[in-house]
Amino acid sequence: MAEDLKIITSVDKAEQYTSLIPQIEALLYGEPDLVANLANVAAALKEQFKWFWVGFYLVKDGELVLGPFQGPVACTRIGKGKGVCGAAWEQAKTLVVPDVEEFPGHIACSSLSRSEIVLPLFKDGEVVGVLDVDSSELAEFDETDAQYLGDIIKLIKF
Repeated sequence: MAEDLKIITSVDKAEQYTSLIPQIEALLYGEPDLVANLANVAAALKEQFKWFWVGFYLVKDGELVLGPFQGPVACTRIGKGKGVCGAAWEQAKTLVVPDVEEFPGHIACSSLSRSEIVLPLFKDGEVVGVLDVDSSELAEFDETDAQYLGDIIKLIKF
């Protein structure tokens, strides 16, 4: 696939994801470089959904370190168990946070972030990073996002 995405503006999230997933598969097909693939996935998600921030943090030397992302500048390093990203890493599970102000220990990289979803990335049963998505709207994310974003991250080869 070339560098074009077919963006659909349906109000149905599931429909948007089902249109986007084959396009992401095509972007990743045959490309072995992890950074390139993470960058394209972040860009495709940001382009389709217009979320405030979409990006990856990768586990390096006992910390989550900022990886490819789309959006304003971000926190560079996050400790295990710290904030939503660190908690998702520590718990090895997807966290959906309707209001980040109510999440104990939330790290405010931007005061414009209102809700968040973080999904752990696995290799050989170990968490090797997280996909972090922030919205400027409250309660933006739900189980539909968790399901489809989970499907998308499974396409990435670590």
